[in-house]
Amino acid sequence: MKYLQQQDQLVFQSIQDELKRQRNNIELIASENFVSEAVMEAQGSVLTNKYAEGYPGRRYYGGCEYVDVVEDLARDRAKEIFGAEHVNVQPHSGAQANMAVYFTILEHGDTVLGMNLSHGGHLTHGSPVNFSGIQYNFVEYGVDKETHTINYDDVLEKAREHQPKLIVAGASAYPRVIDFKRFREIADEVGAYLMVDMAHIAGLVAAGLHPNPVPYADFVTTTTHKTLRGPRGGMILCKKEFAKKIDKSIFPGIQGGPLMHVIAAKAVALGEALQGSFKEYAQHIIDNAQRLAEGLKKEGLDLVSDGTDNHLLLLDLRSLRITGKVAEAVLDKVGITVNKNTIPYDPESPFVTSGIRIGTAAVTSRGFGLEDMDEIASIIALTLINHEDEGKLEEASNRVAALTEKFSLYPDR
Repeated sequence: MKYLQQQDQLVFQSIQDELKRQRNNIELIASENFVSEAVMEAQGSVLTNKYAEGYPGRRYYGGCEYVDVVEDLARDRAKEIFGAEHVNVQPHSGAQANMAVYFTILEHGDTVLGMNLSHGGHLTHGSPVNFSGIQYNFVEYGVDKETHTINYDDVLEKAREHQPKLIVAGASAYPRVIDFKRFREIADEVGAYLMVDMAHIAGLVAAGLHPNPVPYADFVTTTTHKTLRGPRGGMILCKKEFAKKIDKSIFPGIQGGPLMHVIAAKAVALGEALQGSFKEYAQHIIDNAQRLAEGLKKEGLDLVSDGTDNHLLLLDLRSLRITGKVAEAVLDKVGITVNKNTIPYDPESPFVTSGIRIGTAAVTSRGFGLEDMDEIASIIALTLINHEDEGKLEEASNRVAALTEKFSLYPDR
């Protein structure tokens, strides 16, 4: 970054500081990952200069012949990976992908059935502080109080009672496999559309390690980062019958010009997901998550639903008598990055919480393996149990440093 260093030392230094933080910390935020150098090269390319309102072959600007190639590559690769009839790769985020689906089939005030945020849902699944909860009449379903898994009979009962126009499946903090076939059956019984937000599990779906929602859902939305290991962005997959309406909802409905440099990076990441090595990577994500879950349980810590089927797990901190806010801060102090997170039936506020969310996509990209998960579990327990003991925290910090030194991150930067 010689030009940036010469021109804007303040921004350059902030980027260098962030690179140092990523190298020195153990990244366990479930929604984050480390993209390849190729993905970053595409996102930092000259395509950032190009306006391309519209779609390939139907643009409102000239000079789009090469960005058309890139967008077609991204769309075709996504279709191949997920078996989708139509794909839109222009959404700037998962939230905007969800918004576009809502705008396509809903009217203001329509009833929608979505997962409670504190039970693992997402802001855009009907939170009252989000546009979704403000614009539409969301009814919540959640998880069983004992098993912490989705009670599909309860979902069906609520669907029958409230007759939603749309049912939203998918989550941002749910560590178990979701039964999309069952959701389809429920939607069909009440005559509702089905949308699946697979943002967190898209990479696992791409690798064939989690059930694919595409055959069951009318619409599937996702981010392109997280387990898919691409740039920050969104994507919509849908049945061909909704293709024109979805495209119109994105442009000119809620967005203007697409970010062609980001779409290029999406294309590169989707190309990586088509490689055989990606399935091995995704399997390692799950293996690491399950090993980490077992390690935390051996340390006497409590997990929501007692484990995980995917890339994430939720730690219930109430037995330790500390909050998620405190746990996030003290883990960050020793070099482990997580986020505070509500747990089902949480007595604390969303800004305090009784839990933390942990994910293994980023550390798996970095090369961490099963034995490293054992060490991470031990460090987390040491830190949380002794969160006011400076000697123990120093020990934890030193053990984090020993781990991160084993695995280089972007060594050519």
